[in-house]
Amino acid sequence: MSRIGKKPVPVPAGVTVNLAGANVSVKGPKGELKFVLTDQVIAKMEEGSVKVDPKDKTKLARSAWGMSRTMISNMIKGVTEGYSKTLEITGVGYRAAIQGNVLKLSLGYSHEVNFEVPKGVTVTTPKQTEIVVEGIDAQLVGQVAANIREWRGPEPYKGKGIKYKGEFIFRKEGKKK
Repeated sequence: MSRIGKKPVPVPAGVTVNLAGANVSVKGPKGELKFVLTDQVIAKMEEGSVKVDPKDKTKLARSAWGMSRTMISNMIKGVTEGYSKTLEITGVGYRAAIQGNVLKLSLGYSHEVNFEVPKGVTVTTPKQTEIVVEGIDAQLVGQVAANIREWRGPEPYKGKGIKYKGEFIFRKEGKKK
């Protein structure tokens, strides 16, 4: 049985949740998000919160139960607070700058990397060595941060590259004589 799925998702003031069959839409101060539930679960409003239940006791229904509840919870958090990921750039000459809708990265290549920022996400560079990715969709924010990090992941010898803030990079010892 799902322990997460059993908990109802509280709906804070200023947020409206519309349940139309399998379609769930959440509207709040920061925007609107939509999600389509699987055929295995049913969502309903109960006393100012959203309750998700499996249709039957099959393994597929029970596995979709907790995931569906978490998706609704993430959408509510996204339209109220939003999500953000911070990336740190380490390395001599490595830097980032935002110009319009393009993130320009200097990462030690012979050319500058131009990363097109997708809609629904805002990217800022408070410092040349820091990138902040913000948005209301948790999956999109995480994916954009991962795509930026992919250009030059942190290497274990000097720690150069792009890493998440607070990420620990296991350092290796170099060659010995």
